[in-house]
Amino acid sequence: MTMTDRDPKMSSPIVLVAGGTGGHVFPAEALAGELSRLGHALALLTDSRGAAWSKSIGGITTYAVRAGRVSGVGLARRVKGVLDLILGTLQSRRLLRRLTPSVVVGFGGYTSVPALMAASSLRLPTLIHEQNAFLGRANRLLAPRVTAIATSFPKVEKISGAMARKAVLTGNPVRPAVRALRDVPYQAPKRGGEVHLLVTGGSQGARILSDVIPPALGALDPTLRARIRLAQQCRPEDIDGVTAAYGEMGLAAEVAPFFGDMAKRLARAHLVICRSGASTVAELTVAGRPAILVPYAHAADDHQSFNARAVVAAGGARMMAESEFTPDALAGALTELADDPEALAAMARGAHGAGQADAATALARLTTSLIGGGRAAS
Repeated sequence: MTMTDRDPKMSSPIVLVAGGTGGHVFPAEALAGELSRLGHALALLTDSRGAAWSKSIGGITTYAVRAGRVSGVGLARRVKGVLDLILGTLQSRRLLRRLTPSVVVGFGGYTSVPALMAASSLRLPTLIHEQNAFLGRANRLLAPRVTAIATSFPKVEKISGAMARKAVLTGNPVRPAVRALRDVPYQAPKRGGEVHLLVTGGSQGARILSDVIPPALGALDPTLRARIRLAQQCRPEDIDGVTAAYGEMGLAAEVAPFFGDMAKRLARAHLVICRSGASTVAELTVAGRPAILVPYAHAADDHQSFNARAVVAAGGARMMAESEFTPDALAGALTELADDPEALAAMARGAHGAGQADAATALARLTTSLIGGGRAAS
């Protein structure tokens, strides 16, 4: 579609609202790419952290708006948060009146609150996307006011009643390289053969994985340990200690703070040990790979545990709370699973069944369905 033959209803931009954290930014970026491909004009409302990512999708028009946390330690910080919220809402309202968007889409986090509050007050069609299985604090504030709620899990804690009636399961978009794994079958390890183990704690690794996994592998029967082929992502400050531990036990291991070919490693993994953040869970389920999930104990509202339980309920993973994630417990789980390829294959099927491979497309479809469903106040 060219600019000259674009549908008139596409001339008003679709406004995306996202901050600078990766969990909120990536689904916004994926939706922007899909909407841009369909010919829709776009604009981004963000805070100072989010301006950089707009360049990755072809220079989307970007506006910085004021945002602040209402919660926090100390009266002064809370007062400042309330002031930022009020000023950000007024700033967003003026901007949205000028842009006259067809839809406003928020992706959670405190950055989205002022813009979505303003959009709601202007009676514009509004949509929020929830990445987790527990409705986040910002989205809990916005959910009663918005037109629709896109969810990444079939059941999301704190969504009920009237909110549930406007919730639509779209899934959480994943990177294209991971999306391509959707049709790559899982190959369970052969009995007595190599077991490819992938450990990831997110972009910065996780200390508990560095603390627990080396002694757990050291506690394995030597015959089983010799079969392990390990790739472990860990924090830079943990690399030397973790590498030395594996060297002492003669374990074949790749240890690095970042793997640029994560999709390839995920494709050949027989088992993944990882956190249960929204993006990680989305990638595991789209790829259909079994996992031992270790939710981050201090995540807001313990949302990672809700994510993990959803995958466990689908048969795609085992969950170990941090308090239960000990070397002996992990060694026992690895011993059991390594010699039960049928169980691993069943977990892979369960994970695959829970995956939403076409999340970006579904999210774009829901977004465009709202066009014409509201109007700005006079």
